[in-house]
Amino acid sequence: MSERSPKRGFAARPADPESWIRASEPPAARAANGAAFTARLTIDITPELRGRIKIVAFQRGVTVADMLRELLAREFPATEGDTP
Repeated sequence: MSERSPKRGFAARPADPESWIRASEPPAARAANGAAFTARLTIDITPELRGRIKIVAFQRGVTVADMLRELLAREFPATEGDTP
């Protein structure tokens, strides 16, 4: 009963660190896009509106975050003199 489980623990390191490091690299396209996002926007909405937004995003095959970024970019386009 006092024998430890052969499963690795939460903080256990892999046997081969080099393959572990290489395997954890994010896809190149996602990494490039993620570097542009430097702020988080929090808004209060009703649970019903949240549900509608999630359903529309699912129907369009996109994430809620991507859909809302596109909507905000369309509604608030960059103007001359804005920093990129």
